[in-house]
Amino acid sequence: MEIKRNGSQPSVKGPSDWFTGNVRIDQPFQGTETARVGGAIVTFEPGARTAWHTHPLGQTLIVTAGCGWAQRVGGPVEEIRPGDVVWFSPGEKHWHGAATTTAITHIAIAEKLDGKVVDWMEHVTDDQYRM
Repeated sequence: MEIKRNGSQPSVKGPSDWFTGNVRIDQPFQGTETARVGGAIVTFEPGARTAWHTHPLGQTLIVTAGCGWAQRVGGPVEEIRPGDVVWFSPGEKHWHGAATTTAITHIAIAEKLDGKVVDWMEHVTDDQYRM
């Protein structure tokens, strides 16, 4: 058994290669060599969002605070709020983040396949974000 105490791991800023705007990432659980599942608590300030990306085994988001948006390629921008659970299928190109005036926090859970959990792509443009 391993217990990671709250506050024992530093928060990190979301890298500008993968995010637009101010994003804070806390990674309380990451899979070990024998486990594939890992996750993060991600907070997006208003207007912040991920770049387009996919996950080889899919991704689950559990919204815990605020209001944000999520979109899969070819689909509408969907509002997401606390208590919502969002599932992106394996290989489904998508993005997610805060609304323009409201921050959002979610728990992001994904599994590794051959050591890879995400494939990052191009940034979401302002026009795509404001659809």
